[in-house]
Amino acid sequence: MPHSAPSFARAAWVDPEAAFLHLFADAPHAFWLDAGPAATAGWSWMGTGHLDASSHPMEQDAAASGALAGEAGPFRGGWVGWRTYEGEGAWLRVDAMLAFDHASRQVFAIGDPALAERTADAPAPRDVAPADDRGVASARVTPERYAELIAACRDRIREGDAYQLCLTTRFTVAGPTDALAVFRRLRRASTSHHAGFVRIAETTLVSASPERFLEVRGGAVHTHPIKGTRPRAADPARDAALADDLRTDAKERAENVMIVDLMRNDLSRVCEPSTVGVDRLLEVESYPHVHQLVSEVSGRLTVGTTIGALLDATFPAGSMTGAPKESAMHILADLEAAPRGLYSGAFGWIGDDGAADLAMVIRSIVVHPDAAWVGAGGGITWRSVAASEVAEVGIKARAPLAALGAEVPPGW
Repeated sequence: MPHSAPSFARAAWVDPEAAFLHLFADAPHAFWLDAGPAATAGWSWMGTGHLDASSHPMEQDAAASGALAGEAGPFRGGWVGWRTYEGEGAWLRVDAMLAFDHASRQVFAIGDPALAERTADAPAPRDVAPADDRGVASARVTPERYAELIAACRDRIREGDAYQLCLTTRFTVAGPTDALAVFRRLRRASTSHHAGFVRIAETTLVSASPERFLEVRGGAVHTHPIKGTRPRAADPARDAALADDLRTDAKERAENVMIVDLMRNDLSRVCEPSTVGVDRLLEVESYPHVHQLVSEVSGRLTVGTTIGALLDATFPAGSMTGAPKESAMHILADLEAAPRGLYSGAFGWIGDDGAADLAMVIRSIVVHPDAAWVGAGGGITWRSVAASEVAEVGIKARAPLAALGAEVPPGW
């Protein structure tokens, strides 16, 4: 049975950034799930919690989701955290939080009514300082080696072992990092509806993710795979041409449809027969630095399906593996020859009522005490051109690295 809905108190509207800096910036475990600095729709959540190593988040009944949703939003208590690409999870049991309704400009304090009064004391935030120049990031592989790995992917595709392979790499910036300052820079430069700052002990995830992995509400599940990228251009005509090129590119469309089919298959394992469908197909969504090709697949969950069972059926996301998934993962593990960790995983919230909203860990920075790193990659198909795929990696890594004060290495 789900937990009962916790009480809440109203607070006057305040800039979410001001609230986080005033109330939660120094907490050892803290989260800020952000709809964006100029959001006029959606919700943001921020607060504190304690590490919960139990299996409780995975035991929530996703098929019964939505019981606690109401005036104070779809997330009224539960867990915030992440799951790595390799399947390891870290979840905070929420102790207290603020929920921001950007459409109505209302704020709700949940778990600790005193937060409603304390938000009123939040001073306007000072501008975040520009990043110190940290030079060129180090790359796990050179552009030339990445091109060789692309060729190896195409060989495996030719042999029939896969249709698509999402090949990734990593860029590292050595030294300590002020993760909150980095997030404040990134959210301004790369606005996203599913950005996030999640600090769990000595690891902090800083994300401007544009991709929703799993949204669970009202007994249904929605997934929003992204495949296909173009850079933005300052000139409006050129920018529109880039978006149109993405929309009509045969390789990008085929890549996206492959993942749509994969996600339909994954969802069919935990959804009622004949309920899995494609709600959106091959739509262009535009963000500050890139255009993306996005689709949406949904289905009604079988009675009794838990969050853990849903993740077992769908994780890792097909947009970060390729297809067929199991074969793709084995091939990529051999080619990449190193774990991905948080990159390519998922983060977000799981509610006490089985609702959830998890985003992909892409366009993200993982901050450790002695280094920060950025993962990036792209889907390889038989039609892939190595130079274009190498350039796409650079496009995706540039904004997160810039928030760190670092540059993409030459050739990317």
